[in-house]
Amino acid sequence: MLPFHNTVADDFTEVNDLIIRQLHSDVGLVENIGHYLIEAGGKRLRPLLVLLSARALGYQGKQHLDLAAIIEFIHSATLLHDDVVDTSTLRRGRPTANAQWGNAPSVLVGDFLYSRSFQMMVAIGDMDVMAILSNTTNVIAEGEVQQLINAKDASLSEAGYLDVIRKKTAVLFAAACEVAAVLAGGDATVRAELREYGLEVGMAFQLVDDALDYKGDAETLGKNVGDDLAEGKPTLPLIYAMSRAEPHERDLIRHAIEQGDASQLQEIVAIVEKTGAMEYTLNAAREAVSRALAKLTLLPDTPYRSAMAEVAQFALARDH
Repeated sequence: MLPFHNTVADDFTEVNDLIIRQLHSDVGLVENIGHYLIEAGGKRLRPLLVLLSARALGYQGKQHLDLAAIIEFIHSATLLHDDVVDTSTLRRGRPTANAQWGNAPSVLVGDFLYSRSFQMMVAIGDMDVMAILSNTTNVIAEGEVQQLINAKDASLSEAGYLDVIRKKTAVLFAAACEVAAVLAGGDATVRAELREYGLEVGMAFQLVDDALDYKGDAETLGKNVGDDLAEGKPTLPLIYAMSRAEPHERDLIRHAIEQGDASQLQEIVAIVEKTGAMEYTLNAAREAVSRALAKLTLLPDTPYRSAMAEVAQFALARDH
């Protein structure tokens, strides 16, 4: 666990127990894959933001635990589906579920996690919560389809890229914070500000994630370096590098994107560094974190608010 998890350590323990209980199924393969994915760990930032946001607003009940588990199930479902679409073989330092069991079981267990999350939403019985989370899952699906369409498109603009990461990543961070505000009885202003905080944290998280694909290592990242390039994903480091590179360098990057070819990864990493594309991407993440921190000023000055600030800063400073 990271230091900011300790602020809600008891809540987090209860959420983990709840997740295990809710993974129960009469079908053994469902439980096996579900447990494999959940027990791989991860940073659990999205459920953490539910817990911190609720507590920061003075919430004293227990339904924030259910919401945290719901958010984690939605996220886990997207991971299962993503790894199939991307034909990924490594996540969180372990073989992906599709590498272990195959594509069909991974997709179907992802569907199970989605449907289980909606069963849990119904049990909470709050239409605002259901509206936020159903809209969010819809937007995530749109973002994933758009990313698929954009694959191997070397002409993608920075605006187009930012729109995709907002949909496929940032909106779930935003929803995690907003549903907590709903649960805590926050007014429209509180809901909007916390949603924007979550959105900016999510944007920073994905920007850094995309930068790490060109500067990290597989052991630290828990995934294969260069995966984005091998999948033909035109992320911001490449988009910016192409706008500043020499013609032959631009052609090299364009070819790699269009062919999904990571064989010249080191040459492309050198171009990304030389053109300032890495710093440009990280600076965009810094600006997102700065906007996120500004949204926290409406919250009381408590350890929960401090932890939320630490989460935002971690999204920027992380190396995995």
